[in-house]
Amino acid sequence: MEEWKEYRLEKLTIGKGEYGIGASAVPFDSSKYTYLRITDINDDGTLNKQNLMSVDDINACNYILKKNDIVFARTGNSTGRSYFYDGSDGVLVYAGFLIKFSIDDNKVNPRILKYYTHSKPYFDWVHSFDTGGTRGNINAKTYGTMPIILPSRKIQDKIVSILKSFDDKIELNRRINENLEQQAQALFKSWFVDFEPFKDGKFVDSEFGKIPEGWKVGILSDIANITMGQSPKGTSYNEIGNGIVFYQGRADFGNRFPSIRLFTTEPSRYAEPHSVLLSVRAPVGDINIAVEKCCIGRGLASIYSKTGHQSFVLYTMFSLKKELDKFNSEGTVFGSINRSSIENLKIVIPPINVMDKFEHLVSKIDDMLLNLFQETTRLAQLRDILLPRFMSGELKITDIVDKNLSE
Repeated sequence: MEEWKEYRLEKLTIGKGEYGIGASAVPFDSSKYTYLRITDINDDGTLNKQNLMSVDDINACNYILKKNDIVFARTGNSTGRSYFYDGSDGVLVYAGFLIKFSIDDNKVNPRILKYYTHSKPYFDWVHSFDTGGTRGNINAKTYGTMPIILPSRKIQDKIVSILKSFDDKIELNRRINENLEQQAQALFKSWFVDFEPFKDGKFVDSEFGKIPEGWKVGILSDIANITMGQSPKGTSYNEIGNGIVFYQGRADFGNRFPSIRLFTTEPSRYAEPHSVLLSVRAPVGDINIAVEKCCIGRGLASIYSKTGHQSFVLYTMFSLKKELDKFNSEGTVFGSINRSSIENLKIVIPPINVMDKFEHLVSKIDDMLLNLFQETTRLAQLRDILLPRFMSGELKITDIVDKNLSE
């Protein structure tokens, strides 16, 4: 039987854990370093690129992640969240609420640590520091003592090879999705901002400037129903699938679709499949899309087309990002937006036949985006099923090899 040994994290790294830079984030600027904060790390350890910020500090260059670095969240409800840096996400500077360890690839396959930090033994260890209903903080010294049970380097390499094949396909899907979304966004801008397909027609004056004749300036509630979220009783929450999927707020958001964390047996407000989910509390304006009928909490609003033009509504909401950002910086510590303000967002409304044509084109792209997301979810679930079985030694590499040969 393959021999497994217990290590401490600090015995597998170069040096000790190091805290990130304690600098403020600034608006994203491609000429500055991209700032990696706890909120930029998804639960699955990937980078959430939806709301990235930059850092502008003279010492930032001393906190640049290098290949095979891993960072851990050290405080709050995100304690234990991890991100493994392989260089594919560009240059990143890690923030002060993160702790970095540089993995020594002479001692361990660095990527096995990425997988270990998404396994049950790891999460059990993190939760051992919880106090009552509060997630306990974990400092650099304690992270360094984290127990890690691993097989030989040869088996580590084989495990990584199999699990990385899932990661590679997931990353390919992500890139395809990114490209598809850029196409849809460009098409919306061409039609409804620059009016390129209509430039040979007559234009009239409006408060938005010149718009095609027959179009009008209206408000969001002219084309969409808005439902403000309302959180059900806390006693109805569960993580085992009882009831209906429940999204509390922006914390559940991914790059385009939310991550399922909670369910509720006492839903209060619903969002229909394909609804736009809008964050209505700081930060106001972040957007995801409901995959299934779900319950929404008070941190969200649901926006759904009145006329079956959901793709048009979605990209209209994306186009309102700057307008929504104003609700984050109007003299309040915590930004928020109410129903009336959402309903009265001013927009340009084209004739129904124009929306029909746009919907015919872009809904196909949106369907592809959803299908790829669902495939990615299934791949991640399969990877995460294999992971603990590999890491415990329950499933041996030869089992996989033999199964593939028999097929």
